[in-house]
Amino acid sequence: MARFIFITGGVVSSLGKGLASAALGALLQARGYTVRLRKLDPYLNVDPGTMSPFEHGEVFVTDDGAETDLDLGHYERFTGVAARKTDSVSSGRIYSNVLERERRGDYLGKTIQVIPHVTNEIKDFIRIGEDEVDFMLCEIGGTVGDIEGLPFFEAIRQFAQEKPHGQCLFMHLTLLPFIKASGELKTKPTQHSVKELRSIGLAPDILVCRSEGPIPLKEREKLALFCNVRPDAVIAAQDLASIYEAPLAYHREGLDQAVLDAFAISPAPRPDLNRWEDVADRINNPEGEVRVAIVGKYTQLEDAYKSIAEALTHGGMANRVKVKADWIDAEIFEREDPAPYLEDFDAILVPGGFGERGTEGKIKAAEFARTRKVPYLGICLGMQMAVIEAARHLADLGDAGSEEFDHEAGKKRFTPVVYHLKEWVQGNYKVTRSADDDKGGTMRLGAYDAVLAEGSRVAEVYGSTAIEERHRHRYEVDIKYREALETQGLMFSGMSPDGRLPEIVEVKDHPWFIGVQFHPELKSKPFEPHPLFRDFIRAAKENSRLV
Repeated sequence: MARFIFITGGVVSSLGKGLASAALGALLQARGYTVRLRKLDPYLNVDPGTMSPFEHGEVFVTDDGAETDLDLGHYERFTGVAARKTDSVSSGRIYSNVLERERRGDYLGKTIQVIPHVTNEIKDFIRIGEDEVDFMLCEIGGTVGDIEGLPFFEAIRQFAQEKPHGQCLFMHLTLLPFIKASGELKTKPTQHSVKELRSIGLAPDILVCRSEGPIPLKEREKLALFCNVRPDAVIAAQDLASIYEAPLAYHREGLDQAVLDAFAISPAPRPDLNRWEDVADRINNPEGEVRVAIVGKYTQLEDAYKSIAEALTHGGMANRVKVKADWIDAEIFEREDPAPYLEDFDAILVPGGFGERGTEGKIKAAEFARTRKVPYLGICLGMQMAVIEAARHLADLGDAGSEEFDHEAGKKRFTPVVYHLKEWVQGNYKVTRSADDDKGGTMRLGAYDAVLAEGSRVAEVYGSTAIEERHRHRYEVDIKYREALETQGLMFSGMSPDGRLPEIVEVKDHPWFIGVQFHPELKSKPFEPHPLFRDFIRAAKENSRLV
C-alpha cells in the first residue's frame, strides 16, 4: 500500500512545485523506494492538447497517448518512470467523467454535487495503482485559494481522513520574498498561505520555502512556530544554476529525511546519490561550448519547447559541453536572408508546431543547413519542412506544400507532399480520422514502432533497427514522393512497420542532417540522454572544432 505525499503551492504560481515533486521522487528512489508522480490540474480544459503553448507551455505526451501538463516531463526526466494517462487529470476531465456517469444513470437519480460526486471522482483517480509503488506523489496545480482548485483540496482532505493515520503527508511550497529596501526576508506571505490552507482543513507537515538564499535560523523558527511545523521540516528551496542540482540541494536541506521522519520510517535507508553527483559534475564542469539555433514559432516562451531545451542539455552532458541555445523566430526568415542569423551556429534545430505561421522561415532554415553542411535536426513539423524544402529544390517540385496550410489540395493549388492522415494502425486496431474531427485528442498520439534501414545513420545512432518513439501530429509525409526524393539524396531511413508512413529522413551526403516525425525529446533524461540528441550535439561539437 502506497504512502501518499500531496504537494500544494501558495502565494504565487510557478514557484517550482513540479521540480520539487520530481526531485523528491528522485531522492526517494535513491533510498531504494519505488515512486509514481501525478499532476491534478484545476483548469477546466479536458487536457492541455488544444491550449496554446503561450497559455500553458508545452504539451507533454505519454507512451499511451495522453496529452498532459509539462510537469510530467519533469517527473519522467528525474525519476525515469514512464508517465501514463492515469498520471494526469484536470477539472475538465473530472467534471466530464461525472456528467457522463450522470447521463448513464450511474447515480440512480441523485442530485449531482461537488461533494460527494466530484470529490469522489478525484479520490478514485488518486487511488489508481496505489498498490504498485511505495510512494505516490500528487501535485495539485495552481495555488491555495484558487476557486477552481477547491474541489481538489477538499478531495485530498477527505482522502487523508479515509486512509490509516500516518499514510498521507502534506507538503506546501511557498515564497519567502527578500525585500531589498529593508534587507529583510519576509515570512508573512507564507504564514498567510498556510492560514488559507488550514482554513480548508489541511495542515502542512513540511514547508518548502522558495528563496534567493539560505533561510536564517531565526526565520525558520518563526515559520515553524506560526505554521505549526517542526523546525527541521522547514526546507529552503534556493535558486539554482541548473534544475539538475535540485535533488542534491534538497537532500542537503534534509527534504527526503523530513519526509521519512513524518512517515515515522526509521531507520531510514541510506541514499545512493552517485547518479546525481555525476549529473551535477557534467553540468558544472563542461569542456567547451556549442551554439545551437532553435528556429521555431513559439520562441517568446521557452516553456513552449521545454523538453527540447532539456534534451539539448542532456546531449551536452553526454558530450561534456555546454549547449547554448538561441531561440530565433522563424517568421524573421520570411522577410530576411537567414544566413546572417545562422552562420555562426554549430547546429540548427527546427522543432514542431501547428499552423502555417513561420513555416516558410523553417523551410529556409532547413535549406541553409542542407546547403551549408550544418548539422540539422528537424522534429515533427521540422521534418516535414525539410522534406518540402528538398522536394522544391532537389526533386523539382517547386509548388510542394502541406495540406495543413491549405485544404484545397484537390484543386491542384500545390503538390501536397505532406497530407492529412485519415487512417493508420495503432497496435491491433485501425484508427480513422477526418479533417472535420474535434481538435482535442484526435492526432496520432503516443508510442509507435519504427523500422530503421540497415546501414543508415539513424540505425548507427540508435544501435538498432527497431525503435519506439512518441508522436503528436495529424499530418504525414506522402510516401508516393519517396522515389523522387531518394533519387536526389533524401533517404527515407525510418518507416512504420507496415511501410506506409515515413518516420525518419536523412540527407546522405551531409555531415548530419536528420528529420524525425516523432518527438525524441520526450524520452530524454539527464542520466540517459536520447541517442539522437547525444549524437546531434556530438556533430555540433565536431562542427565547432572542439574535437
